[in-house]
Amino acid sequence: MRRREFLILIAGAVGGSTHIAHALPEQTRRIAVLLNLAADDLETKARLAAFQQRLKELGWSEGHNVRFDYRWGLGDVDQHRKNAAELIALKPDVFLVHGSTIMGPLQRATRTIPIVFVSVSDPIAGGFVASLAKPGGNATGFTSTDYGMSGKWMELLKQIAPHITRVGVIRDPDQVSGGGQLGAIQAVAPLLGVQFSTLGVRDAKEIETAIANFAGQPNGGLIVTTSALAQIHRQQIIELAAKYRLPTIYPYRLFVSDGGLMCYAPQILEQYRDAASYVDRIFRGEKPADLPVQQPSKFELIINAKTANALGLTVPPAMLARADEVIEKY
Repeated sequence: MRRREFLILIAGAVGGSTHIAHALPEQTRRIAVLLNLAADDLETKARLAAFQQRLKELGWSEGHNVRFDYRWGLGDVDQHRKNAAELIALKPDVFLVHGSTIMGPLQRATRTIPIVFVSVSDPIAGGFVASLAKPGGNATGFTSTDYGMSGKWMELLKQIAPHITRVGVIRDPDQVSGGGQLGAIQAVAPLLGVQFSTLGVRDAKEIETAIANFAGQPNGGLIVTTSALAQIHRQQIIELAAKYRLPTIYPYRLFVSDGGLMCYAPQILEQYRDAASYVDRIFRGEKPADLPVQQPSKFELIINAKTANALGLTVPPAMLARADEVIEKY
């Protein structure tokens, strides 16, 4: 008898309930994946690798008992609708979805197929769940935003660039969670002696114009809020911040890896691993309606020292000591 079969037999005899000891169903399960970055984006690959590795640890591997169907939308809502319809027609057992921009079109298309989402900023405001504790429908998952985090962006930006007296907040006006993030930043701004303004952008051209106009006055800095738009156009934003010498704080690590100054962000790769655990639980009979939506509990401060030097900034020793990672190059 093989060791795995022996463990399953023993676990059944003693009433064990761990995933490793459960006999897997014979049929192949289908996971439909809807993401907002390109297939060849390094961040996409890292996220999927984290998700698939955790699934494998739980007993689900491609080519054995699970298969994946992928679609990419790059922030285009019409494309997301098309992708959702195509994947629903394939009758998946569960969806893995990144972000509010995709969740809206998908949940309007199906209220029956289970959905596990990652990095949805405000699932209640978006109408995706009834509450965090009891989602109540066909969707559950992991939020990317604790609004207290948004206020922290302003504090950290002021610490690394004390000369700043003006902050422009780059946001997608169509982002459901934007109001909550904006409110938290606005509440902190006067306490730090900073004038606050909103830069609402929907495409690359508006990003170019908004940042250029904001940079026309001195002592400015930028906060980039969470959105698919910002991630898709991250290289443009990073380059414009460097061009106009605007200290900028970002919502995710990938911006800093690509040359941005700093981020204070939840650990998105960890959320993808957790999403795999939720998919496993759904495969084993639990319902999304009963799986609580989880808020981020771990945040990381990452600083790009080379970018700070290029901007003429001296990172305070206390901030360096506090940082989870300091990138010396990009």
